Formats: sequence, structure tokens, C-alpha cells
Amino acid sequence: MPNVTLSKKQREEILGVLKARFEKNMNRHQGLEWGKVQAKLEANAAKIWSLHEMERTGGEPDVVGQDKKTGDHIFYDCSAESPKDRRSLCYDREALDSRKENKPKGNAMDMAAAMGVELLTEEQYRELQKLGSFDAKTSSWVKTPSGIRELGGALFCDRRFDTVFVYHNGAESYYAARAFRGSLRV
Repeated sequence: MPNVTLSKKQREEILGVLKARFEKNMNRHQGLEWGKVQAKLEANAAKIWSLHEMERTGGEPDVVGQDKKTGDHIFYDCSAESPKDRRSLCYDREALDSRKENKPKGNAMDMAAAMGVELLTEEQYRELQKLGSFDAKTSSWVKTPSGIRELGGALFCDRRFDTVFVYHNGAESYYAARAFRGSLRV
């Protein structure tokens, strides 16, 4: 991961944005308290940096739950459409390297790793859709099972006609309206 240090001002700004979003969207995290989330964040500068990157790239991260076993707070990208500064990426490094021409600017898996986040799984994507309507005009790569990936494919999801759809493409494909949504545990 690159330099994960934010200035005091940047930390205060991202915490302020996250708190405001948390308070505005209480339906996403009923029963959770911002003070407890913030205390965990303040104890982990790398996680604050990852959330800053999620925000900087258009993801609008928010708390969507808490793991009952570990106590971790779970953040997902909650932007209405796929994060704008993560679009036009193929799925992973292997797919990027396989393109001989018209290469995209990068790939979803490497960008997620550089940000310190994970791509949502299909199950997580469906959980997110229970909290609102996301990707009504765009789509998002999701973590692809190894068997599909070994055959050259990758999965993406979107929401159309009030239904969540899972599709496939060659992993090397990329589109101006497709990005990825990240998850982060704190």
C-alpha cells in the first residue's frame, strides 16, 4: 500500500463526511452508534486512509452493518452509481496483461488492493441492494469465483427493473459505466 498517512485536517474532514453520511442514512446501520465507529477508526490510521480513498474515488462509503462475532464495523461503497473514478477498469492484472491494444487505465483487483479494500462479493452486493437502489445506470465488478476466472470470465452486477442481475464478461473487458464497489472492515 502507498503512503497511508493523512494530515490532521484530512482525517478531520473524512471523519466529518463519514459522520454526516452515517447520521443521514440511519436505515443502513440501525442500532449502531457513530461514537463507537469513530473510536475504532481513530485507532487505525490505515483504515481511515482506505475510507479516504473510497471517498476520493467517488464511493461514498458508509457503515452497512457490524459483524456479530468480531465486532468489526463493515463499510461498503454506497454511491448511487458505480464510483466514477474507478470506471473503465478490466477485472484483474492477468486480464490487463492479456490485452494487446486499447488497454484500460488499470484493473479493479489491483486498485482495490492499493486502496486497502476488497471487491464486494455477489452476496454482499445483494445485501447492499436491500439498503437502497444502487447501479440503476451503471454496473460493478464483483469478486469472481476462481472456476469462472480460470476460464477467462469475470462477474459484474447491476440493478434494473427493480431487480439485481448478475452477468459475465471476459475479464479483459472494460466499460465507461462499470467500476467496482469496495468493502472495508474496521
